[in-house]
Amino acid sequence: MAEDTNIILHSNDPELGKIEIAPNVLEIIAGVAASQIDGVNRMRGSFTNSVNELLGRRKEHGKGVNLTYTDEELTVDVYVYLNYGVSVPKVALEIQSQVEQQLLFMTGLKVTEVNVHVQGVIPEKTTSTVDPNNPFADEEENGED
Repeated sequence: MAEDTNIILHSNDPELGKIEIAPNVLEIIAGVAASQIDGVNRMRGSFTNSVNELLGRRKEHGKGVNLTYTDEELTVDVYVYLNYGVSVPKVALEIQSQVEQQLLFMTGLKVTEVNVHVQGVIPEKTTSTVDPNNPFADEEENGED
């Protein structure tokens, strides 16, 4: 990553030097904060992220987060999949609050916007109760043909 893409934090004592944070670090902070909210099923990732996780490689915590930092203003876009049955506005507000708080607490950067993009809703997994050897057993027991 090029040095000029890093975000420079303002210090109270500039004689000690400067503090630079790579945008990837901010993406990870925002991604972890958003994924810990109840109702968030997963973050949006690329096909490569999904394949790597299936193969047991390291999980990418910054996936589903895009940052824009211009003129001392930080805008965060979070892309999530939610669990079926949750209140979308309530979960989105919790994501916004948590991401803003964690970025401020961990870096001191003021976030101007946290935009939550709900990419989909994931239904609960249901287990099949059909016997593969007798797929019509339930219908016959209920008197249906």
